[in-house]
Amino acid sequence: MSLADWVASAVPWSPADPPSSGTRLPRPLPHRIDSFLTFIRCYIKFKNDYYYLVFLSVNSISKRSLDRTKSRLTKSEQLLKVEDHDFTMRPGFGGPSIPVGVDVQVESLDSISEVDMDYTITLYLRHYWKDERLAFPSSNNLSMTFDGRLVKKIWVPDMFFVHSKRSFIHDTTTDNIMLRVYPDGNVLYSLRITVTSMCNMDFSRYPLDTQSCSLEIESYAYTDDDLMLYWKNGNESLKTDEKISLSQFLIQEFHTTTKLAFYSSTGWYNRLYINFTLHRHVFFFLLQTYFPATLMVMLSWVSFWIDRRAVPARVPLGITTVLTMSTIITGVNASMPRVSYIKAVDIYLWVSFVFVFLSVLEYAAVNYLTTVQERKMRKLRERVRILYSLPCTCGEPQPGPVMLESTFSDGEVSNLAEFVRTGYVAENVEKQERRLVQLSIANDANQNKKNVSGYIWIDTHAIDKYSRLSFPGAYILFNIIYWSIYT
Repeated sequence: MSLADWVASAVPWSPADPPSSGTRLPRPLPHRIDSFLTFIRCYIKFKNDYYYLVFLSVNSISKRSLDRTKSRLTKSEQLLKVEDHDFTMRPGFGGPSIPVGVDVQVESLDSISEVDMDYTITLYLRHYWKDERLAFPSSNNLSMTFDGRLVKKIWVPDMFFVHSKRSFIHDTTTDNIMLRVYPDGNVLYSLRITVTSMCNMDFSRYPLDTQSCSLEIESYAYTDDDLMLYWKNGNESLKTDEKISLSQFLIQEFHTTTKLAFYSSTGWYNRLYINFTLHRHVFFFLLQTYFPATLMVMLSWVSFWIDRRAVPARVPLGITTVLTMSTIITGVNASMPRVSYIKAVDIYLWVSFVFVFLSVLEYAAVNYLTTVQERKMRKLRERVRILYSLPCTCGEPQPGPVMLESTFSDGEVSNLAEFVRTGYVAENVEKQERRLVQLSIANDANQNKKNVSGYIWIDTHAIDKYSRLSFPGAYILFNIIYWSIYT
């Protein structure tokens, strides 16, 4: 039944005879009225009649009800007098800064990411301070140990990790928090935390590099006027597990330092540093990067021993080595951040790529010069045929038609002599061929005196011969210089 229906169904009362305080309502309330409800009476005029309307007002719960729902203090909290002090304020507020000692035990160094430039570390972080408000009488001078539930009711240092990206307190099977209170008020507060923090890495010597990272701990709200943060036992405050190892790095050193950090808007803060040095294992990169690149360069040298006319053999070999080097370079850069400077591995891979590419250009030069040589040999043979097909009365060829436009090497002259001997077996023909060569050389010498800009023929076989020595020698020299600088 709604409130309007209940009012409409009420028994009307005469204005001359208003209802008394003891008059019973004509209809019962639609729900039970408890002892904490009160009645407020008022009159309303509805169709020239008065109706009695009851408004219900909910009073506040009585003090007895509050006491029933109020959480009771545990015996330990009563012993520590938690309710008697304001733990939102630091110990000794208004006085000198409270010293808070810190020690850390590193449980594991989980991962190092070059792409994100960060690392993940799991550690036990312990705080030591004295809060006289938590002192309690004890006959045997034994401490009391609590879990994370009491931490929310007392004052604890507000530590945070500077430059951290992610962090969390372990909560399996319960929150990994321990609080230990001694009778004189000394407190030990321990946490198990995993932190992912930033590490500024320099990859100019990658993968022959050494990285230095640090984990920084600082109070968020309290300056050095309120809280003095320090390592409890100096370098001995940092403990590490002897079994800590990484697949790519060798952990060389852990040490601690303390500095002051200044913020222009808030002031000076004590900051604790956990510094560690990581040296990268190079053997993995030797197997995955350096050895394959070196083998590709050596494979490109095989083409120097292949016949220069075997185009289907030398061209695919050169293209295959170039593409393989490109794949190696792409794979290495895919696992690295896009830095704007040159890394050590880039120098090695790109120099190796240049050697492979030069071997392809070397064969292009050899093939071109071979084609030019063969063209000139064909012209020479044609002229020799024309020469010996003409009649000669003096027994010697005429110098006019036999003058050639280019010079020839000794190898070409020998090839020409062989051609003459095989084509013309007559003895007088051999004599005429020798005279032809002599006249050609003499004529060319006279032309060089007049015009220095002539054609100089290079034996194409010599290019491959020189490459067989120069390419390996230059690459070995590069490796000696490279490894002496970066190791």
